[in-house]
Amino acid sequence: MTPTESTQPWRAIARPNDHHRSEVGPVELFFDLVYVFAIIQLSHVLIEHLSWRGFAETAIIFAAIWWGWNYTAWAMNWLNPANTRVQLLNAVLMVASLGMAAAIPDAFGGSGLLFAGCFVFMGLLRPVFMIVVFWGRQLASNYTALLTWSALAGVVWIAGALSPPDVRLWVWLLAVVIDYAAPLLNFRIPGVVSAPMERWDTDAEHLAERNRLVFIIALGESILLMGGALVDEGMLNAGTLLGLLLGFAGLTVLWWNYFALAGHEVTGGEGGTGALRSAFAYAHALMVLGAIVVAVSIELRITHDHPSPPIIMVTIGGPLIYLAGNLLFLRSRFGRVARSRFVAAAALAVIGLVAAHYHEHLPIAAVSLPVLLVMVTLAVLTARSRARTVDPAPRPGGEGTRSR
Repeated sequence: MTPTESTQPWRAIARPNDHHRSEVGPVELFFDLVYVFAIIQLSHVLIEHLSWRGFAETAIIFAAIWWGWNYTAWAMNWLNPANTRVQLLNAVLMVASLGMAAAIPDAFGGSGLLFAGCFVFMGLLRPVFMIVVFWGRQLASNYTALLTWSALAGVVWIAGALSPPDVRLWVWLLAVVIDYAAPLLNFRIPGVVSAPMERWDTDAEHLAERNRLVFIIALGESILLMGGALVDEGMLNAGTLLGLLLGFAGLTVLWWNYFALAGHEVTGGEGGTGALRSAFAYAHALMVLGAIVVAVSIELRITHDHPSPPIIMVTIGGPLIYLAGNLLFLRSRFGRVARSRFVAAAALAVIGLVAAHYHEHLPIAAVSLPVLLVMVTLAVLTARSRARTVDPAPRPGGEGTRSR
């Protein structure tokens, strides 16, 4: 240990402020592997519960899963991934995440306490760790405020887990509101604590890369579901092949919109922590959820000949949720959005209404093709707009330097 580290022990555990500052460490990639399993579990829950209540339960489960991942990604923004204590922290959080993922299928049944308990454990361990290692610095004060809100939400999560299933949905909804409102309110409890966003010294590019990687995981779920559907179908007939091709085309267009084209209309990006909070904590939650719903819709369209209302809902809902997140991302990082995204959302809504009215007489491709056409058109318009832009396009997760 150097003399500086002996007097300032936090330096040994803090992420080094050099040209490797924004790189995602191997332990972070290892941690993300749990979320492959979590997304698979979540997709299967939605497939098996295609109802309004099923959608609501899936959304609440996803909100908790995402928040657990999101707060860990933000903590790693300041932690050195090569440090042994940081690696042990990630290992413990990984076990808790695995417990949450295992409990997903029965989270609103007998596994509710396991799901909520693991989530609350993560929500308390992370800030306590950050407070201890950064004691005496601004970051410790910030995490004290975050810990207060996490503890408050944790009480509600546990109360929901101990409630009957019908009540649990509403109690956990309140817990989600508390968790997600905390950053918007600057973790403020009048007269007690607060942590305004300008006090969080954040590396935009590191957060962008973490979010890009988790979005790839969500897209990968489509590949897994398509492969599983083909195995289940056995013989590859014309309908299955068409569903596979349309599903893969839709997945490719979603990837194209995100990685190649997102955010090209503008020439810069807001790197303040408040903007990053909206762009990554909230906007990417919607984009990842949209990708998961798209994956579910692809599996259902491969295995069904005709579009039932629930299938139509996920086929239209996936791209709509993604577009909502994309709009929020662009608004947060760059201050404005293209009208083409609003037009695309309106077109998808019209397709959904028409398909729902005539679904008994339509083949599944009659829904898949128009949705694909809308997303392809959006991508083409975005590409043309990009070609007219003089400055190079920012990466979809947002370029930026470390905000001060």
